[in-house]
Amino acid sequence: MHAPLPAIHLVVMQPTGYVHSLGLLDPARYLRHMLRRLGASVSLAKNRLREDALNLVFGAHLGFPAELLARHACVFVNLEQLGPGGAAVTPDYLALLRSAPVADYDADNLAAYGGTPDTVPVLPFLHAPYLQRPDALPLDERPFDLLFFGSMNPRRQRLIERIEACGRSVAVFDAPLYGPERDDYIVQARAVLNCHFYDSSRFEQVRVAHCLSLGTPVVSERRERTRPGPAFEDAVDWFDEASLEAFFTGVYPRPDWASRAADRLGGFAAADPLPAYRALLAQAVAVEAAHRRRRDPAPDRPTRLHLGSGKDYRPGWLNLDVIERAEPDLVLDLGRPVALPLEAATRWGGRVLLAPGQFQRIYANNVLEHVPDLPMLMGNALTLLAEGGEIEIEVPYEKAPTAWQDPTHVRAMNENSWIYYTDWFWYLGWFTHRFEATESTWLDARLQPCPHEQAAFMRVRLRKVATSPRERTLARTMQADFGGLDDDPLPVALREPAPAGTPAPALRAA
Repeated sequence: MHAPLPAIHLVVMQPTGYVHSLGLLDPARYLRHMLRRLGASVSLAKNRLREDALNLVFGAHLGFPAELLARHACVFVNLEQLGPGGAAVTPDYLALLRSAPVADYDADNLAAYGGTPDTVPVLPFLHAPYLQRPDALPLDERPFDLLFFGSMNPRRQRLIERIEACGRSVAVFDAPLYGPERDDYIVQARAVLNCHFYDSSRFEQVRVAHCLSLGTPVVSERRERTRPGPAFEDAVDWFDEASLEAFFTGVYPRPDWASRAADRLGGFAAADPLPAYRALLAQAVAVEAAHRRRRDPAPDRPTRLHLGSGKDYRPGWLNLDVIERAEPDLVLDLGRPVALPLEAATRWGGRVLLAPGQFQRIYANNVLEHVPDLPMLMGNALTLLAEGGEIEIEVPYEKAPTAWQDPTHVRAMNENSWIYYTDWFWYLGWFTHRFEATESTWLDARLQPCPHEQAAFMRVRLRKVATSPRERTLARTMQADFGGLDDDPLPVALREPAPAGTPAPALRAA
């Protein structure tokens, strides 16, 4: 009897604002296609892992909190060129590859992290039928002679200059483009130029397979250490540094080149790497089952809380937002009364607990200016923080042009905006704890420290501290009541019995 297939969740790691993570969408979409062919249910998200699925993680070299492995079953998909002459990845990333399940795109990478072909599925990226463009122009009618896209370095720049010296024209983007926006240019090129970035010279099969699947031929550099898979041998036109001029003056311009290239595209579409993806799916079943057996069934008790989500989502934190489309872990408004402790189901298949004194850090980046009831939010934050825990806040400065540009802003802040939470805490009904300011920094429009007169934003760090006896005395003086004095209930043993014969008090009719 076969084990049931786990749900598969594809995760693309993207540091905030890092556009090049979008390049990982191409291999993620291909894995989604292949695993769905095998009957798996597959979802895709940015930075957000699921607790109720097997996570295939792309881009972990950009940063992946290892503590997430305690609650999430993961397989890391390595697409970096590793080893001598390859990408400069961190020791933490290599340690992750050594300690967790991995799938790789090139068997030459395995030695860099101790993997063996028996334990690491090696995934070919080949024809993607969902990319076909039946309405694309014939090759001879396309406006771009050659298109190059990808990160530029001096080596690539020199090769492009040599190609253009042969009379060819190489179009290059003036800003990074990915996804359908980039593909719209690929299908306007007579061919895409592929050349190596690293000295390791691993074949860039993801890029090349994507272009071929779109119906655009590829002319590719090939060095001694370049080992393309069998499907690419006849599908690509090859040159090396020694033959570059001969290729781009004699082979590429030939009148019959376009018709021959079209024939090669058809041959590439016939290759099918499904057996390799069966191996990946078998690994996924085993990894998910092993994780389910050892996973703690209790709700997660995170210690870091992020008020916000969307582009600022923080893996390893509990991300709250009031807007569902921001895809937070939990939709929850701390600007309203919240009954604590609170246990809730997260958006990503787990359960989480929020309790008083649970969190060591809270981060609120451009949130407070949107909150109608800010004292309520700050009170909830004070309750959730452990004593000594901190809330870090970034807000627009009230005198900056950026302060009121967002129509959802209800306030702007200045250096006096924190006094009620630090010095005049008793106005808010607080008694046992308050905040103290530990840092205040003016930031310019690029969020860099700057003088006050150049400030567009301000960053404040507040720490939860216990009030002193003197501060509690002040609170008893200034609050409407006496600061929550005990009711001093009288023990039954000390109550005087009613005198014998004392009649019960009569009830007066309304």
